[in-house]
Amino acid sequence: MLELKNPKVAVPVVLFAGILWSFGPLVVRYMDNPNQVPWQYIFGRGLTIFIILNLYLYFEEGIKFWKNYLKIGKSGIIGGSGLGIAMISFIYSITNTTAAITLLCLAAMPFFTALLAFIFLKENISINVWISIIIATIGIIIMAFGNTGENSLIGFIFGITSSVGFSVFSVTLRWRTETPKFTTVAFAGLFCFVFATIMILTKGQVFFSTSYNSSLFSLHGTLVCLGLILYSIGSKAIPAAELTLLSLTEVIGGIFWVWLPLFGINEVPDSNTIIGGFFLFISLFYYSLIMRWNKRYIGLN
Repeated sequence: MLELKNPKVAVPVVLFAGILWSFGPLVVRYMDNPNQVPWQYIFGRGLTIFIILNLYLYFEEGIKFWKNYLKIGKSGIIGGSGLGIAMISFIYSITNTTAAITLLCLAAMPFFTALLAFIFLKENISINVWISIIIATIGIIIMAFGNTGENSLIGFIFGITSSVGFSVFSVTLRWRTETPKFTTVAFAGLFCFVFATIMILTKGQVFFSTSYNSSLFSLHGTLVCLGLILYSIGSKAIPAAELTLLSLTEVIGGIFWVWLPLFGINEVPDSNTIIGGFFLFISLFYYSLIMRWNKRYIGLN
């Protein structure tokens, strides 16, 4: 697999991956009645992710790429299912609350990951990381108090669920580092595809929305895959501290695109979201400093 060794080249590549991911909320906002076709969205996005990643694995590893599915094991199944649940929760979050709330919930993922690793992998959490978690928790509580409406609260809860799902994926890969990561993500796409198929059949719905919506479903899946591939290529040359900060590109960009009048959405975060988001950014910045001190490196194989 192609990897970049020079951080000066790797940083722009990872940054561009974050920018690609940041267009996800804008794509959802452009959909026609996305809250009425969530399972069609999950069906289309999951199928796109599964196809693109398998094509990528085929070009990387040849015809024997399918043998990776025999290696994912328990960790891959749990991690892929967690990631699939995160993808499903994402659409229910962003269609019931603002993009800012959904993205800021996802920004708290490093702290959920630390907590899950502490509980299930018995990894130690330093005092400094606990401080970061407490600051992030304050931010999340502030945002929660700003989402007291029924739909907004549902969106917030699904946003937290999505963040925890991504954390489950991250922790299971740390549990067994030999788990093939791209194959696990492809499994998550298959999980979404199969689960959406069951729900669509149960509800007696059609599999495909309008051609306009279907193209946006596939576009979002493509953005996810391209970002993942670029992130994996560049991430190994970048310290975890910088990766944590670069991950904010998705959050800041996603909030910016739906606010920018040029795109016609004009979605402005409320005061609770801004204040809570500020606490989250402070916690992530502090967390990145801790990671820098520890000189830990992370990346996708």
